[in-house]
Amino acid sequence: MNRAPPIRYIDPVYRPPSEASSLILPVTDGCSWNRCTFCEMYTAPQKRFRARPATEVMDMIQRAGERLGDDVRRVFLADGDALALPTRRLLTYLEAIRHHLPAVHRVSSYCLARNLRRKAVAELRELREAGLKLVYLGAESGDDTVLARVNKGETFASTRAALDKLGEAGIRRSVMIINGLGGESLSDQHADHSARLINATAPEYLSTLVLMFNDGGARLRAAWPDWRPLSRVDLFREMERLLSALKLHRTLFRSDHASNWLVLRGTLGADKARLLAQIRDAIGQPETAALRNPVMRGL
Repeated sequence: MNRAPPIRYIDPVYRPPSEASSLILPVTDGCSWNRCTFCEMYTAPQKRFRARPATEVMDMIQRAGERLGDDVRRVFLADGDALALPTRRLLTYLEAIRHHLPAVHRVSSYCLARNLRRKAVAELRELREAGLKLVYLGAESGDDTVLARVNKGETFASTRAALDKLGEAGIRRSVMIINGLGGESLSDQHADHSARLINATAPEYLSTLVLMFNDGGARLRAAWPDWRPLSRVDLFREMERLLSALKLHRTLFRSDHASNWLVLRGTLGADKARLLAQIRDAIGQPETAALRNPVMRGL
């Protein structure tokens, strides 16, 4: 019997916090854009972008089914943007997951907005019907100046178009905004225009994480020399500004990534007042607020 691990991983492997119990299935390595100056996730040489060979992916799915059987309920397609793959290939993988891992009830993946420019809504509906239920889209900001400064390769309009397309196809959307990305000079417009993007698209899930670096932010500082990080209290003020401007009704909000100082969870807008009260407590009394231990913060 073949006792080799069913999945071949190339470290480091990243996945959203909510995919902690999912089977991580790499169908690509790295990120097809990989030019964002704030991101260190896929800069290692071994993480250079490529599509995994279809034969390897199909073999991994089959062996995962033989080894793990009905224990797998969720699958996350890695790495940075599985939806860069052609729709037909993704449908083949989703069909194989359904066949070999029949207990799976949700497949999800990261997605760049640019991945969807050539995908019609009808194609996305096919993917949803085949099992792709949730997509994590890193908007990072709704402000065009911030997006240009960090070389995101997107705009407010392109991000909105991608989110609208996913929504029309019935795929649930989890949108990520980076607290502190605009630095001191662009903090207010970063918060305001990010709120505008979220209000315009009303995603099912919204999360925030705090900008932090392992290398001191060398790439960001080289491209944006006058960028200055926000203090902890100013990060909270930016969050207060963002949440205050949101006009949502049934969006699940999470600010519980390992990078966040202040852990927040709730539904917008039912819990908006409570969430704002928690943030304002942290602004007014940061020394007594229930903040994450610095040792426990990380990516």
